[in-house]
Formats: sequence, structure tokens, C-alpha cells
Amino acid sequence: MTKSRASRVLMVCTGNICRSPSAEGVLRHLAIAEGLADRIEIDSAGTTDWHAGEPPSKRAQVAAKARGYDISGLRARPLRREDYFDFDWMLAMDEGHIAHLVRNRPEDATAEIVLFLDPAPQVGRGDVPDPYYGGEDDYEYSLDLIEAGCRGWLERLKGGK
Repeated sequence: MTKSRASRVLMVCTGNICRSPSAEGVLRHLAIAEGLADRIEIDSAGTTDWHAGEPPSKRAQVAAKARGYDISGLRARPLRREDYFDFDWMLAMDEGHIAHLVRNRPEDATAEIVLFLDPAPQVGRGDVPDPYYGGEDDYEYSLDLIEAGCRGWLERLKGGK
């Protein structure tokens, strides 16, 4: 029996220091807990290079750590042209990111561009709001949505794509 190729997932937000690294860390944590770490490859990127090389924001790290997710080792990076070919899924945290991804999508790109919360209709919204300019409650709410989205993606990815 041949081993199937891992599903490759890229989380995308603006600066890659709050929402997308949090989603990367949560989905990785869930995949490991389910014994699926070898079947799902996860990364994150920003639509801008404003924070390239920086760790996730301190408040994102604190909120994640309180729920058992360690995202301190992640580093922000900007979206690259190759990402459209290297990943199966590009998961946008909001409609603005969808627009950016579609606008910059190479004609022959292979990645599917989807809103991150697509497999979590129970949350009643499509966008994960940016907590960066908010307070602690905003980070907690974003993490609530991210956990719901990651659980939905984990279920979707269990079957392959």
C-alpha cells in the first residue's frame, strides 16, 4: 500500500502575527492529538511583509499558551508566489484576504482559496476578526473562532481533501 501525500494547508492573515499563526498552532496541535501529523502539513503567511521574521504577537502567544498551544517558535513571513502551487488549501481569515489571494493568484495556480471558517458554519460568521488593536477579550474570541474552524478543517482533511 502506498502512503498518500499529506494535505498541505496555508493559513493567511494580514501580518502573520495573530490569527494565522494561532490557526497554524491550533491545527497542528489537533492533528498531532489525532495522530494525523504525518497527513497534514501546516504553515502560515501574511498578505504583507510588515512583520517578516517576527514571532507572533505577545498577546497572541499568551492567549494560545493559556489553551495549551505553543506558537512561540513560529515566525512571520509574507505570502510567496510558490505558495499557490505548494499548498492544497489557502485558508483566508477574512474576505479582504480572500480578495488579496484571488487578485494575486497566478493563472495556473493549483491551491484552493477558501475562507478559514467555511467548515464551521455554527459560529455564524465568515471572518475571524483581527484582534491586534483590541484587548484580551478580542484575542479570546478570535481563538474561539479559530478552534472551531480548525476542528472543522481537521474533519474535512481526515478524508484526504
